[in-house]
Amino acid sequence: MRYHTRRDFMQLMGIGTGLAMLDGSGSTHIAADDYQGPKLRIALVGLGNYATYLAEGLKSSKYCRLTGIVTGTPGKAEKWKTQYNIPPKNIYNYQNFDQIKDNSDIDLVYIVLPNSMHKEFVIRTARAGKQVITEKPMATSVKDCEEMIAACAGAGVQLAVGYRLHYEPYHLELKRLGQEKVFGKVKLIEVSLGYRTTNPSEWRLKKALSGGGPLMNIGIYCVQASRYVTGEEPIAVTAQFGPVTNKELFAEVEESITWQLKFPGGAVATSSSSYACSVDRFYAGAEKGFFELSPAVSYGPFRGRTSNGALNFADINQQAMQMDEIAKPLLKKQKLPSHISGEEGLKDLRVMEAIYKAAATGREIIL
Repeated sequence: MRYHTRRDFMQLMGIGTGLAMLDGSGSTHIAADDYQGPKLRIALVGLGNYATYLAEGLKSSKYCRLTGIVTGTPGKAEKWKTQYNIPPKNIYNYQNFDQIKDNSDIDLVYIVLPNSMHKEFVIRTARAGKQVITEKPMATSVKDCEEMIAACAGAGVQLAVGYRLHYEPYHLELKRLGQEKVFGKVKLIEVSLGYRTTNPSEWRLKKALSGGGPLMNIGIYCVQASRYVTGEEPIAVTAQFGPVTNKELFAEVEESITWQLKFPGGAVATSSSSYACSVDRFYAGAEKGFFELSPAVSYGPFRGRTSNGALNFADINQQAMQMDEIAKPLLKKQKLPSHISGEEGLKDLRVMEAIYKAAATGREIIL
């Protein structure tokens, strides 16, 4: 089997490559100086750790630029204003956020807040008439997802979820290998992600903010990978909570969780997500071979192989690529692809709610 170069692969998948260059870490960025057309103007809501990844990605973006910020911390507002050259009139807090509707310098609002706040700010963004991206998970419940979709549809704005791996070359290849049955039908998937956390003040350990533990934060990547590699929706779920080794730290959310998804084509996916240890791997066994990544579903750099040999793609800036590929249809006033839509986020929440229910009851949950 022949593997494509990065440029050939991206063209094959319909993703623009632009002019590539390497930053100091070896990640491929898209140069911003080879495109002179209009750019999608972005405001970030919430200036936590991941917002910094997005801001740096936007600096390398070909079709986007950071023009606004929303934060409840005056010190952060001042720092970001200087670092990213944000005009004072484009800086908002959570109380005056709704005034963003009158700001013609902002086309799209990207919600990078704790999970339970996604719904409120997606709906407020829709009412302001701005296009909107929310970080994953889309919300903390199926009901909230449905309300967010309805609000955006009613306001005539598009809603996307920040699924960065949908534009990442290794994951596009996993999707192709699985859905095109390059090695025959996929029979078994094992995909897990975990890291060790020891910070008791982290908002992800507070259920009111996070909606749950590692499943809501990082397990969603495992659910996603299982779904887009098979190209199917799971039909049944079983799950088990892991032991709680630190009762003080994990008083509100699970420390770890393992689950099994059954798919209509016969594949079974087993996954774990954990805040107790590090794990980052993907493996798919098919009728005539296998394909795998490790690291697999984190920020990378990813490395992988198949039963035919190594997978070799360039390491990209995932945030820059994601934002550019979202910007291209929006700049043309086209509909965003369904695989990053609010409806896609809703599908994930249905599965994750079923995982929690299965773990809590010890029963198989039929979807």
